[in-house]
Order: sequence, then structure tokens, then C-alpha cells
Amino acid sequence: MAGGILAILDDVAMLLDDAAAMSKVAAKKTAGLLGDDLAVNAEKATGFHASRELPVIWAITKGSFKNKLIILPLAFLLSTYMAWIIVPILLIGGAYLSYEGAEKIWEWLFHRKKSQPIALEIEDKNTLLQSESKKIKAAVRTDFILSIEIIIIALETVLQQSLLIQIIVVSFIAIVATIGVYGFVALLVRMDDSGIALIQHAHTRTGLPATLLKTSGKTLVAGLPKIIRLLGFIGTIAMLLVGGGMYVHNIEYIHHWLVAMPTLLADLLVGLVVGGLVMGLIQGFKTIKLSMS
Repeated sequence: MAGGILAILDDVAMLLDDAAAMSKVAAKKTAGLLGDDLAVNAEKATGFHASRELPVIWAITKGSFKNKLIILPLAFLLSTYMAWIIVPILLIGGAYLSYEGAEKIWEWLFHRKKSQPIALEIEDKNTLLQSESKKIKAAVRTDFILSIEIIIIALETVLQQSLLIQIIVVSFIAIVATIGVYGFVALLVRMDDSGIALIQHAHTRTGLPATLLKTSGKTLVAGLPKIIRLLGFIGTIAMLLVGGGMYVHNIEYIHHWLVAMPTLLADLLVGLVVGGLVMGLIQGFKTIKLSMS
């Protein structure tokens, strides 16, 4: 009896060791995409009134977890029984991300306006909540597409392993991605509050400590808008890179056509082209719809 229990524990230990080793490999392969995921979602989860930032981020985080709960079992089923459909799904997601990135660049170039929290633009509470709800849904949709890419890449690293190893490793990567990304975003949006707290605490000190606290606080408060603008830019480029990368790495013809070009530049170029084509199709559809109404 004791020997049987020890054998089971030994098998469990070996399983966990294998899962840990494969998790490291999967984490390395998805690290770049997780960085893109962070930039995109940080840009999506900011721009709200200070009092609404954490509730909004929590709502997006819950949406992200729900996305993972939908994607994970489907990914395991598709990789086992319908592996051929994974690439078309990735290409559809790539088109969506490319469109979002191209649309942002179009707005910056031709419809640029000074961004500010929507709470400063809308006074009516119900209208404000509706506007927040739309932004949350848009963020969750973008998270869904990025989550598919992260999960598929993580799954590819463990396809030769047992199903149990696949489930442990890919689920671990999915959970870490969600907690890591939105945990960082939550810390980021409270950066100005931390700065204000440091400035207030500086009044209780004198000399060098007070100066250091006040300087640090002012740096945090002044730095947040710049960081958000930077993340907005990085997030837009990231959407184009991820979206274009889905085409470059999954369509052999495009890959060979751009093989001499640096990978990042190729992904960006294809993202812009795909995004521009989708924008043109949508605009054309809107024009036809208006002419028929």
C-alpha cells in the first residue's frame, strides 16, 4: 500500500517536473507576444476617470479570464481533431488586429484630437457607464484575439507531450498572462495616486528625505500621462505587428516574398496592408449601405 502511494507521488513529481520544464519553454516563446499583449491592453484599459480605473480594469480582467475559459478547451479540441482550422482562425484574428491598428493610425493622422478621460467628456452618469461598457467590450474583444495567439503558440510547444502536460502548461501560461498583464496595468494607472501620496508624506518630513519624496512624487504624477501616450503608440504598433505576423508566419507565399526583410518590418508592413484593406472594405460597405438607404 505504502509502495503504491510512493509510486503515485513519484509519478506526480515527474509530471510536475515535466510541466515546469515545458512551461519555461512556452514562456520564452510567448514572451514577445506577452509584451505586445501588455502594450495593447494597457492602452485599451486607460483613459478613464481615476475613480473608475480599477473597476474598469477588473471588468476587463474578468472578461479576459472568461476568454481563456472559452479558448482553452476549444484549442485542445481543435489541435486534436481539427488542426487545419487553427490557421484560418489566426488569420481572421490577424485581420481584426491589423484593422484596429490601421484605424488608430488613420485617426492620429486625419482625425486627431486631444484625448482625455471619458468622464471629463460626459457628464450624464448613465451615458458615462454606457461609454465605459463599450470600451470594456472593445478591450475584451481585443484580448480574445491576443489570447488565441498566446494560447496557440504555447500549445505548439507542447504538442508532442501528453494531453495532461498540454493542459497544465497552456493553462499556466494563460493564467500568468492575464494576471501579469492586468496586474501591471492596475499598478500603472495608480501611479499618479502613489505620487500624490509621496508628495503629501513629504510634508511630514524635513531636509533631504522630504525633497526626495516630493521629487519622486512629482515624477510619478508627471510621468503617467507620458507613459500612457507611449503605451498607446506601442500598443498600436503591437497590434499591427501581431496581426501582420499571423500572415507572415502562416502563409508560405508571404513569408518567402518578404524573407529578405527584417521580421519586425515585414510584420509591420503586412499589418498595415491587411489593416488598410479591411478598412477599405468596411468603408465601402458603409458607403453602399448609405446609398441604398
